[in-house]
Amino acid sequence: MLKVWGRANSTNVKKVLWCADELGLAVERIDAGGEFGVVNEPNYRALNPNGLIPCLQDGDLVLWESNAIVRYLMAQYGDEPMALHDPARRAEADKWMDWATSTLTAPFKDVFLNAVRLPPEQRDTDLRDRGIAECATLLARVDAVLAGQPWLSGQTLGMGDMPLGCMAYAWFEMPIERPELKHLERWYQHLTERAPFQRQVMTPLT
Repeated sequence: MLKVWGRANSTNVKKVLWCADELGLAVERIDAGGEFGVVNEPNYRALNPNGLIPCLQDGDLVLWESNAIVRYLMAQYGDEPMALHDPARRAEADKWMDWATSTLTAPFKDVFLNAVRLPPEQRDTDLRDRGIAECATLLARVDAVLAGQPWLSGQTLGMGDMPLGCMAYAWFEMPIERPELKHLERWYQHLTERAPFQRQVMTPLT
C-alpha cells in the first residue's frame, strides 16, 4: 500500500490523493504538517530533508514534490487515456502542472491566506484584492484554452488538470467576488461530479 505523509487540507496533498484515487490505488495517509507537526522529526527529515508535505513511499521508493509524485503515479500505475504515454501529449499536460505551481500559486496564496487561512485581524485586504485581480487575469488564459478543449490534459481528464483542479476548489469556495469565466466554470463543474474529486479535494478549506 502507498503511504502519503501530509494533512488532508493541504492543496499539494490533495492533488496526490486525488490522483491515487482516480487510479484506484489504496493509500495510507499519515497526518503531518501544520498542527500535526512530524515534519521536523528526524525520521521524517530522513524521508524528506525539506521538511515539507506531501511525501510518498511506494515500497523502496521515497518521493517528494507533489507534481513529481503525480507524474510518477500516472507513469507507474496509469493507463491511457488518463495517463498520457505519448511524449508530446504528456508535455501538454506537464506544462499546466508547472504553470499552476510557478505562475498561479503566488497570487493565489495571497488570496487564500487573506480570505480564509489567517485570523481576520491579521488579514491584508489590499493584498487579497490585488491577488484576486492577478488570479482573474491568469485564469482568463485557462478559460480561453478550455473554450477549445474539455480538459487541460486534452480530450480526457489527466494530470494536467490536477494541480489547478485543487486550487480551483478553493477559488470557487472562498468568500470572494470572482469574474465570470464560463469555460473554467464548466470545467470545474465537471470536476465536482467526479467521486474521487469529491472525496479527496472537496473537503474543508481550514
